[in-house]
Amino acid sequence: MNTRERYQAFVKYLQTAPAASKTELIYATPFQLLVAMVLGAQCTDKRVNSCTPLLFARFPTAGHLAKASFNRVLACIKPISYSKKKTRFLIEMAHQLATSFQHKIPSSVAALQTLPGVGRKTANALVAILYNQPIIAVDTHVFRVAKRTGLASCLAKTPLMVEKELMAHLPIQYIPIANRWIVLHGRYICKARKPQCEQCSLTTFCAYYQDNQHEI
Repeated sequence: MNTRERYQAFVKYLQTAPAASKTELIYATPFQLLVAMVLGAQCTDKRVNSCTPLLFARFPTAGHLAKASFNRVLACIKPISYSKKKTRFLIEMAHQLATSFQHKIPSSVAALQTLPGVGRKTANALVAILYNQPIIAVDTHVFRVAKRTGLASCLAKTPLMVEKELMAHLPIQYIPIANRWIVLHGRYICKARKPQCEQCSLTTFCAYYQDNQHEI
């Protein structure tokens, strides 16, 4: 199966696939989503969601968080991985939002990446969710699923390269649903240590399954 045929099969599946939520992070405002995504780096959504209610109650806006003390913020997010580093990011990010962006979340990937703690993946995800821009956010799940299935070629060695390949081959109208679906598929089915191939909907065109089906 060549690349064109593999993408055709994937898009055909997406046309009937169950709807996937934009994110499993719990938030009420764009600012809260930004904070939750910064906290979510190398941490599960479940753990982030367990900490953010207290954080958002104490610091509901960028203005509040910008004026917060390090220890008060840290106390809210201590169970989260790299909590001290992320505490610094959050306070600096909130200050920059308040002083440089008039408390508004930037709508461009480039502007978002100037904020402390915001990398390309987070920036892409934010503009996709908040501003409905058709762009792929490549996290560890998207990278793994794209490489295993063959949607990304063997030449795609980095998240940016995978992003570019997915963007080049997916019809623009399917980019948002594809991104959300792949994230959840990687999280619950195509797991890092042991992919659940018996539950997978992509086996008819998945390169990994085709190469290993006799061992699965």
